[in-house]
Formats: sequence, C-alpha cells, structure tokens
Amino acid sequence: MAKPKTQFVCQNCGYSSPRYLGRCPNCGEWNTLVEEKMVDDTPNRKARVSFTGQTAKAELIKDVSLKEVPRVKTNLQEFNRVLGGGVVPGSLVLIGGDPGIGKSTLLTQVSGQLNETGGRVLYVSGEESATQIKMRADRLGVGGGDFYLYPETDMGNIRDQITELDPAFVIIDSVQTMQEPDITSAVGSVSQIREVTAELMQIAKTNQITIFIVGHVTKGGAIAGPKILEHMVDTVLYFEGDLHHTYRILRAVKNRFGSTNELGIFEMREDGLSEVANPSEIFLEERLKDATGSAIVVSMEGTRPILVEVQALVTPSVFGNAQRTSQGLDRNRVSLIMAVLEKRANLMLQNQDAYLKAAGGVRLDEPAIDLAIAVAIASSYRDKETNPSDSFVGEVGLTGEIRRVNRIEQRVDEARKLGFKRIFVPKNNLQGWNPQTDIDVVGVTTIGQALKLALN
Repeated sequence: MAKPKTQFVCQNCGYSSPRYLGRCPNCGEWNTLVEEKMVDDTPNRKARVSFTGQTAKAELIKDVSLKEVPRVKTNLQEFNRVLGGGVVPGSLVLIGGDPGIGKSTLLTQVSGQLNETGGRVLYVSGEESATQIKMRADRLGVGGGDFYLYPETDMGNIRDQITELDPAFVIIDSVQTMQEPDITSAVGSVSQIREVTAELMQIAKTNQITIFIVGHVTKGGAIAGPKILEHMVDTVLYFEGDLHHTYRILRAVKNRFGSTNELGIFEMREDGLSEVANPSEIFLEERLKDATGSAIVVSMEGTRPILVEVQALVTPSVFGNAQRTSQGLDRNRVSLIMAVLEKRANLMLQNQDAYLKAAGGVRLDEPAIDLAIAVAIASSYRDKETNPSDSFVGEVGLTGEIRRVNRIEQRVDEARKLGFKRIFVPKNNLQGWNPQTDIDVVGVTTIGQALKLALN
C-alpha cells in the first residue's frame, strides 16, 4: 500500500502547496488553503515486482507448483560441491575473504564457465575499471560470448542495466562499494549495505537471476557490515587461505540448497584456480615419519572426510604462566584437553608451554578431533613418536572417556583408502557395523587406554 502524503490545496483556484500558506500565491485570497491527503501513484520499489510487471500474490500451499530446478554446473567440481551440487537459478550468494586472497579471480573464472553454458553474465565492479578486469580475464583465459563488464556503483543504473541486458548471472564486486541513491548515508555504511542487499535480493527472487556478491571482511575475519546481511542471502561462502601458500579453501557456512560446512580445496596458479581432488594427500605429504608430537585425525568437513596432521610441541615453561598457542584449532578446546590429560592421564602439563597447529592451513572445529589432539600432546610430552600408519577419531569427555562420533564408517573408509593400517575410534562406535578387514579398527573407552595403545 502506498504511503499517504499531505498537501495544501486552495479551495478557490485549486493551487496546491506542500506547506501551509496564509495567502494563496495564485489567486491572492486569504485562508483558502486546506490540508488534504494524497496517494503517491509511484510503484513501491521495495515490493516484489519482476521486470515484466508480475507481482507476488498469496496462494494456498497445496496449490503451489513444485518442480525441480536444474542446477547450473561449472567446470570446478569443488565449487559445485560446496554450493550443494551446482548453482541454483535465482539464488543470492555472498562470498567473503581477506584482501588479495583471490575472490575476484574465483568469480571471474566461474563467470567465464557459466557463460560457456549459455548464460549471459554481467560483471559489475565498483573497485576496478573494465580494463583491469579485462587484464585478469585474459590471464585466466576468460572472454567472448555474452560476458559484459560494467564498472558502476549506483544501484539505480545497475538495475536499469540488468533490466536491459536480462542476464542469467550477475556478479557484484563488492557490495561495500555500491550505493542506493535514495539513502543519504555514506557508501559502505550499514544502511547502504542493507538497502543494496535488499535490492539485489528483490532482483534475484523476482527474475530468477543468480547474483554473486563479494563482501569485505573485518580484522576478525567476519564479513563486514550488519549480521542481517548473512541472514538475507541464500548462501554464505568464505574464501580462506594463507597468502604465503598456494592453497585456498572455500568453506560454506550457510546454504539453503545444500549441506553447511562443506569444504573445497583449490590451488592458486598463474592461470587461475585449480581444484584439488584429494586434499588428504596434500595435508599429509610432508609429514615426517619419526617425528614426535604428530597425530593424524580423520575430520568431517561437511560431507567429506579429510585426513589432517595435528602437530603439538610441548616444552618446559620459562616463565611462571604456561603458554597455550594454537593455529587452526580452538584454543579453549586445547586447554580443556590438556586439563583432562593432567587429571586423568597423570601428565604434568601445568608447567609446560604447548603449541599446536593443524598442518596445511586448514581449520578444524569438531569434537571428533579431541583424541588426535590428546595423542599429539602426549607424544610430544613423552618424546615418543606415534606409529605413522595410525589415525585417531574420538571426542574426549571431562572424565577421560572417549565418546561416540558421527559417520564413523566414512572416516574409517577414508583412512583405509589412504593406506593407514590402524585407526583408534570410540568403542561405542563399533556397534552395528562390520569394519573393513584390511584396516585394524581399535575401540577405546578412556584416554588412558588410548595413550597406552598408541604410545606403547
């Protein structure tokens, strides 16, 4: 419903004024202007109206037609899997990451592949000129077909361009540089980001246009702007990695069309991003066989099991307070496990500095990695290496028990495929299934039992 506005109309000559006047400037009569309400006939741009003029309407749920929308696949299978099987038409995808990590490279490469499938692409950039984007596209081998570049920041002009071209895919790089002309706040402010995202969501949902949005991140790594930005979009992806290494990780933290916490591994090369089919081999390829403080964990990232080396270095503390440092692991989880080891496994760790990391730059955050962390800490403290063909899965409780984890069959099968001969799992996970015969599955109930068998 349009918002009513007030005007003052002269009852003598019909002159209208936006404010009250004692004397009509048209006819010169006094006290003839009367306040009236008028209705603005301008269509509400916030309403869900498609470019063809169709509006949304209420209908019974039983009358809603349900049809399977085919996903659009790219040549990057890792990208397709993180999205849940491919790009969903009409979806709104937000991609965040540190500066220089490769967000624009990824989207330029994906745009070229989507264009090859027959979809028209509009790449809108508020940070680069068309020449700069063309240089990157030439380096990646992207170009030709219906691939349009549009360096613009005004959302009014962008909407007009989308209406004219009617693309199947739109890339906004980045949302912090776009501005809504009706909003008076500065570019990049909370109001601007929220209104721009709402406008893009309206375009995507009413016209079945897939829109990818690049978002800047804060110092803490979270996407800059209001948290509502992540609630409005369909999918939130984080592009992570170390600028000093070639590997990049694409992680899904929200996905209305697929599994969350999916993980895709890419290698940054001169000609663009190349997908890594078997990331477990990369995370384990530089492992030293006789090193102490090393344990292999089979972690689930979404629907994929990956094997990662957990490394620990435990040394006597020089100062009064022992340090606890972790990289790729939650520091609070490390402190908790060390307290359990001291109380339940008789390891004197209160005067020991502990440094832990997940090798390869990956971040692990699930309960099943507890046992590997405990074994790595004990291995470094006792200066005794673990068996290079062992792997570990299990959650450690505060009383020292090893608790059940999910998807144990997939974890064991992945360890078997990569040549591991023995895997330690919670004993309760052995019920109801038969392990493979070419890998020794050892069920453990307490942390003391696990350390005794792993470090014998």
